[in-house]
Amino acid sequence: MIGRLIYLQLWSKARYTNFAKAQRLQPATIDPQRGNIYDRNYELLARSVDAYSIHVIPSSSRDHRQAAEQLALYVDLSADEIEARFLEQEESQTNFWLTRKLSYEAAAKIRELNIPGIRLITRPQRFYPQGSLAAHVLGIAGIDNQGLEGLEYHYDEYLSGTPGTMQVEKDAVQRRIPGGYENLIPPVNGHDLVLTLDSVIQYIAEKELKSAVTASESEAGVILIMRPKTGEILANAVYPTFDPNNYQSYPTTYRRNIALTDLYEPGSTFKIFTAAAAIDLGIANAEREFYSGPSWSVGGGSVRSSNIYGHGRINFLEAVEKSDNIAFAQLSVEMGPERFYPYLANFGFGKKSGIDFPGEAVGIVPKPGQIAHGETLQWANIGFGQGIAVTPLQMLMAACAVANNGTVMRPYYVAQIRDENGKILKTTEPQVLSQAIKPETAETLTEYLVSAVNNGSGSRARVVGIEIAGKTGTAEVPTQGGYGEDRVASFIGFGPAEDPEIAVLVVLYRPQIEIRYGGVIAAPVFQSVAEQVLDYLGIPRKQTKVAADGMAVVPNVRNYPIAEAEKILKEHRLTANYVNEGTIVRDQIPSPGSRVLPHTAVNLVFYSGSEAVLVEVPSLTGKSMRDVSTILNDLGLQFRASGSGIASSQMPEPGARVPVGTVIEVKFQP
Repeated sequence: MIGRLIYLQLWSKARYTNFAKAQRLQPATIDPQRGNIYDRNYELLARSVDAYSIHVIPSSSRDHRQAAEQLALYVDLSADEIEARFLEQEESQTNFWLTRKLSYEAAAKIRELNIPGIRLITRPQRFYPQGSLAAHVLGIAGIDNQGLEGLEYHYDEYLSGTPGTMQVEKDAVQRRIPGGYENLIPPVNGHDLVLTLDSVIQYIAEKELKSAVTASESEAGVILIMRPKTGEILANAVYPTFDPNNYQSYPTTYRRNIALTDLYEPGSTFKIFTAAAAIDLGIANAEREFYSGPSWSVGGGSVRSSNIYGHGRINFLEAVEKSDNIAFAQLSVEMGPERFYPYLANFGFGKKSGIDFPGEAVGIVPKPGQIAHGETLQWANIGFGQGIAVTPLQMLMAACAVANNGTVMRPYYVAQIRDENGKILKTTEPQVLSQAIKPETAETLTEYLVSAVNNGSGSRARVVGIEIAGKTGTAEVPTQGGYGEDRVASFIGFGPAEDPEIAVLVVLYRPQIEIRYGGVIAAPVFQSVAEQVLDYLGIPRKQTKVAADGMAVVPNVRNYPIAEAEKILKEHRLTANYVNEGTIVRDQIPSPGSRVLPHTAVNLVFYSGSEAVLVEVPSLTGKSMRDVSTILNDLGLQFRASGSGIASSQMPEPGARVPVGTVIEVKFQP
């Protein structure tokens, strides 16, 4: 006995002293405040707030059933579920968290109940004061205040901070011992993020996107807005959306930032980059001619025209305006993958941009020689945006390069990282990724894209008083073994064209309404967004020029509904003549920009499914150029003249039946 006593008092003294201290000194973790997230104008987007949690410790004096029924009134658990947790604890004798993120009111009611073993603990929890605004960019934080998705996850090491600890000496029933040992290591709060996003621009984008997705009955939609000169992302809207304050109530698919994570075939908006490469290589200019028939046989397959009867003989500028598939397929094949692919790589396709966001997709761009069979046909398709997969971000980043003299900038979300006192710890500087095309190529291409809006399929993207450069897109959606009936409608553009402040991409996935062309349903969304944003940024508008000689200038009414087209023509002192039945204008004669006498009738051709309106070509031999113009205009036909004097020959021949809008080539001789 004496030996045992000596052993305990001398040799085991330190060990048992530590045991005693451990029972009395139980360190408690002090959670740091997670850093705030602000937009570029310091509007608060995310912050940490103190929220109540219920911590349950074992208690022999608690009536489990009664306590469970009382607590069930204030938490999202049934009385049976709560009682089961109490009974499990009775066996294990361990503490547990019953629930978190209690409201102040609920916590006050529970405190009044004074239930044995129930402790109300305040812990910081994430709160998003703007609700769903920019939710796909911000992401979410978990119940333990850790970043789980989006910027919350990507910048978690900066936002999370460092926990502190508090050691307090307590007695057997967990009461603080007066004068006992205390030791505090305070927490270090997280750093703040200042984003490139603008809350006002983000709100505009989200509002317009929701309306567009609803009106077009689309599966989903994206609007991205960037500054071409820096790569700053001003808005990133995705619909359907979710509220990060209550993210558990939404399907996980709603939380994906599909602007970066998901791929799609872009269709005709991709023609911008085919044109860029062809112009840069010196094989395409505005005057170069192409023949666009209904289809073009190439590489063991065929490419179909965007017009079922083709566009006839057109120059390259007209191919851009009319979004002709054949011309762009021919250019792609002429360049070949060896010359075309490096341009696509320099624009950023087929690789990550390096944006500060998790989960960015790479995209799919075949490398030269990678396709064992049918390489020529596939590259013909790539020329007009089919057979290639990209993210919306890649598309807008590449379009920004055209707007930025051919220079590709790295896109980014976070402008600054600051400590809780506002001291700047890190600033993101604009970063050049590559020089995709020569500055003069970018300037020429911008002129073509302005014409595509003013005179071509992008008419409904125009902003009064501000020049817009852009391109429409209507892509087929690939299915197993081919392409189905679903479509992706889009528009991409930038403005003001002469000194771009913003670039905007609108994508509507799988619209279910009858007319699903990008020029009809996506271009108006671009127009509404661009107009509001440019006004918000204070971009001045130019005065519209009026013809000084009394002539009327024919406006572009392609892709407008009939009522709007009539209104626009009336404002320009013109009338409308209907060539066929329909609701949306597909084409018009005279073409946009033509100068005609006031009150001239403009022939309008409407979308009418797969049926084209055919007219018989008259004999023009012996007619003057003025008479030829009048005759063909009345029939809804266009013409291209060579020579001067009296008409001597024509193509197609008299009597041929051709679609309305066909170009008739007429030679004149003195």
